[in-house]
Amino acid sequence: MRRPPSLPRRSRRGLGSLLAALVLLFTSWSVTAADRAAALDPFTGYLMAHFTGEHANGEQVYFSHSRDGLHWTDLNDGAPVLLSTVGTRGVRDPSLLRSPAGDRYWIVATDLRIASGTSWDDAANRGSTSLVVWESTDLVTWSAPRLLDVAGAIPGAGNAWAPEAIHDPATGDYVVYWATNAPRNGVTKHRVYYVRTRDFRTFTAPQLYIERAGTRGIIDTQIVEVPDATGGYRYYRASADGQITIEAANAILGPWTTLGDLSHMGISNGATGGNVVEGPMWMPFNGRGEWALWLDQFATGRGYMPITSTNLGSTRNFTTRGDYSLGTNRKRHGSILALTAAEESRVLARWGTSTPVNRIQSYNNQDRYVRHANFDVRVDANVSPAQDAQFRVVRGLAGGSGHVSFQSVNFPGYYLRHRDFDFVLEPDDGSATFRADATFLPVAGLAASSWTSYRSYNFPDRYIRHWDYELRLDQITDATGRADATFRLTG
Repeated sequence: MRRPPSLPRRSRRGLGSLLAALVLLFTSWSVTAADRAAALDPFTGYLMAHFTGEHANGEQVYFSHSRDGLHWTDLNDGAPVLLSTVGTRGVRDPSLLRSPAGDRYWIVATDLRIASGTSWDDAANRGSTSLVVWESTDLVTWSAPRLLDVAGAIPGAGNAWAPEAIHDPATGDYVVYWATNAPRNGVTKHRVYYVRTRDFRTFTAPQLYIERAGTRGIIDTQIVEVPDATGGYRYYRASADGQITIEAANAILGPWTTLGDLSHMGISNGATGGNVVEGPMWMPFNGRGEWALWLDQFATGRGYMPITSTNLGSTRNFTTRGDYSLGTNRKRHGSILALTAAEESRVLARWGTSTPVNRIQSYNNQDRYVRHANFDVRVDANVSPAQDAQFRVVRGLAGGSGHVSFQSVNFPGYYLRHRDFDFVLEPDDGSATFRADATFLPVAGLAASSWTSYRSYNFPDRYIRHWDYELRLDQITDATGRADATFRLTG
């Protein structure tokens, strides 16, 4: 090889500066890469985001935690962690994901609230074409929800359901995919579409992603990445399309190869009966080459069940598991995120501490306790069931330090609040009015200083009191009122 001529001195100085700059750049890149790797390793636990059903506060975002991926504990005392205040004011199918750098998180969910009285026909054909998005930098402090109208540009789109999102390392952005019911080639049915985004605010035009043959629709689909390509592929996809169909690919947009379904296990999405399930939800086990596919047994109401595999390359490798528990709340279609020790510590510090259960005893009728009955509130003796008189005294939904709210034990997410100065038990709807109506300041008891009275946050001249055993919010002007407005917490 012919050696090049020597460089002039000026050029050598320029080259030295260039090399120094490259060293600095490489050092900076190396530190950043190391920081990112440290942020994501090791994983020590799991966080499940889900909803619980079609009851008043069931279509919101709930969190559950697990150390082993099989036994789950409801966080936030079983109450919702996030409430949608946009669109239909309800969400289903939350998808929880982390940025590759581990410095940002998103929840993307279906904008739908069947509990408001919406019919399934209206929801599928005349529903929201937007998704609901929350954003966080630490998993505990979340932005206000916002709408992302991903399906509005699809001709005849009736909805946008069951969203998922995954980072695409080939392009450096995220693929967001969901199901929309729309006409195409003379057939109206659910198909899966996708867009690309870098910030979950702006996005590309929607494109068709998955379509099944004939009139067969597809709604729920979720992808798991297997970086070491165990089983022969990098990505595996589980879809509810009459069966639970498993497919594989080496790129997020495919091409995809069908590996089979779960009919040999007596599991389907209705096409062949058996255990009819939906909402497939992947979960890689931390620290070992094993995966769980959680399936919602919605037809029988038994909730999620896991099947597991150490090689996703064949559907015959799945086995059923019986060694699991899902906590108190019913878990409906969601997603599972592996947690680092730092993430797990933050999440449990914010939502993992269980608040004690108390009863609220009347001062002047000490055999009676505050209870809800058909969502009305009164003081009664011999309360049955006992949980109707049990509450968790939590930090106030409004107000500053020292304010409290009373959350029902048997209706998590429901609170005592005054409405026209009468008390009811209602779910937190996220509004400022609700939260003010459900917030109180404990003060020394008006009838006995060793007891407690509760002054209204938004009507500070009024207190909680019982009148003819019904709970009210009143101005207190005499000794009877002071006794009626005095209570204490008991175990």
